[in-house]
Amino acid sequence: MVDILHRVGVVAPIDEVYNAVATAEGIAGWWTNDTVGTSAVGEKLVLRFGDVGGFDLEVLELDPAGHVRWRVVDGPAEWIGTEIDWRFDRRGEYTIVLFGHHGWQEPVEFMHHCSTKWASFLLSLKEFAETGRGRPAPNDLRIGDWH
Repeated sequence: MVDILHRVGVVAPIDEVYNAVATAEGIAGWWTNDTVGTSAVGEKLVLRFGDVGGFDLEVLELDPAGHVRWRVVDGPAEWIGTEIDWRFDRRGEYTIVLFGHHGWQEPVEFMHHCSTKWASFLLSLKEFAETGRGRPAPNDLRIGDWH
C-alpha cells in the first residue's frame, strides 16, 4: 500500500479550517462546488466533477479538535476503499493541515496525477480559509487529461 501525503499551513483559526473540510458547504468552497450530503459519522458526502465523475465518501470520523476521516465507497476503482485523513494542529498563527490519502494498492500514473491535484486543492483550501474564496471545480487548476 502507498499513500499520498501533504502538509500546508493556513493562517486561519482551526475551527474555520475544520469546518471547510468537515461540511458539505465548506468542501464546496475549495474542492468542488457540486458537493452534497450529510456531514455526520456514518453518513455520505457526494462530490462530482462534471463529466470526469466523482466520489462518494463515507464519513468515518469528525472531531472538531482536529481530525476528519473519510472512506471512499464509490468513484474510480483506484480510490475505492482508500481513506482520506485530515489532521489539524494550531501552531502560532498557523493551523497546520496534515493530509493523507491512504491505502492505494500501487503507485499507478493516476496516483501521481491525484497527488498533484490534491496539492492544488490544498492550496485552494488555504485560500478559502484565509480569504473566503477558493478554486473549487469547475474553476480548479487544470493539470492534464484527467483535469
